[in-house]
Amino acid sequence: MAFVVCIVPVCPMRREPNHRSEMVSQLLFGEIAEVLEEASVFTKLRFLYDGYEGWCQNTQFTLIESAQFDPNNKCLTADWVNTGSLNGYPVQLPLGASLGILQNGRAQIGNFEIAYKGRVHDPEKTLFTEQMVRAVSSLYMNTGYLWGGRSVYGIDCSGFVQQVFRFFNKTLPRDAYQQAEQGESIGFLQEVKCGDLAFFDNAEGKITHVGILWNSNTIIHASGKVRVDPIDNLGIISSDSGERTHHLRIIKRYA
Repeated sequence: MAFVVCIVPVCPMRREPNHRSEMVSQLLFGEIAEVLEEASVFTKLRFLYDGYEGWCQNTQFTLIESAQFDPNNKCLTADWVNTGSLNGYPVQLPLGASLGILQNGRAQIGNFEIAYKGRVHDPEKTLFTEQMVRAVSSLYMNTGYLWGGRSVYGIDCSGFVQQVFRFFNKTLPRDAYQQAEQGESIGFLQEVKCGDLAFFDNAEGKITHVGILWNSNTIIHASGKVRVDPIDNLGIISSDSGERTHHLRIIKRYA
């Protein structure tokens, strides 16, 4: 079994081994994946954090021994953009990049010398309180929507939710429909707590959208950009246009 670590700020994961293929997800700097299949320019990887699979360009990661990363080190970069170094040159790490490969801020992985001296967020020491949920989710405000995105450089709805929950040591699957299969159902919007997730469906009844509830009438979600909108029992109403944009299907709570 071979493992790799992402060595660029954001590495696209594509459905097929082709630059024109759909981006299904991303690896962020420092994240670890398992090698599934190799090709000349791309390699098929399985992201260890959520099991997602996709093809990544070979020059955007490097092999790593299992002894060189600590799965119990869940620390993340804490600021919107964080400057590290790769072989002596600056590398701009996005919010929520993984620091599990570092020891005392440094790592030597193959031919790559990595260093980081910025602020560190420890999810295991972060309480899932209303104040902190609002603070962490607000860090992504106005990030542009990007299908398959997981970073402040571009993010989709389920990637946003997954990343915010990661700051609290809460692991969620990658896609909204997968996230909706977990957690405890909440019967009424009036019973929600800050941090509950609201899921929305399309005309065919498929879960297509998710957001984080701040309270019973406010939601933060990625739709066009990460934004805060009002919500009622029927769904989301755009704070810009006043139009209803998403139909509420179910609310879930994650202990």
